[in-house]
Amino acid sequence: MESVIHILHTAISFTATIGCLLLELAGVIILIYNGIKAFIYYVDRKEETSVHLGEGIAMGLEFLLAGEVLNTVNASQLSDLYLLAGLVLIRGIMTLEIHWELKHEKEEIEKKSTKQ
Repeated sequence: MESVIHILHTAISFTATIGCLLLELAGVIILIYNGIKAFIYYVDRKEETSVHLGEGIAMGLEFLLAGEVLNTVNASQLSDLYLLAGLVLIRGIMTLEIHWELKHEKEEIEKKSTKQ
């Protein structure tokens, strides 16, 4: 019975590790892609450049946050959980801040377009 539990624990740990890496890779790819896209918008002098960049950063951070949450499966000590909780808190606050900023950015763009 103990060997079955060990095998299941190993399988769950491995799956969580692979899932975490895939989510974090997706987050990094999203950040790079949207950074390049925003740079192109900036060069073209598009007004909504910051909105597109902010949306890309928010999406990338959400994938990174999901990876960190999944990584809690592999936490073996309380100090690991503290570190993960800190990372989740920081990334969560950053995501909320970006969403708040995007909301106000969009409102400003709408005001400018209705004035014209």
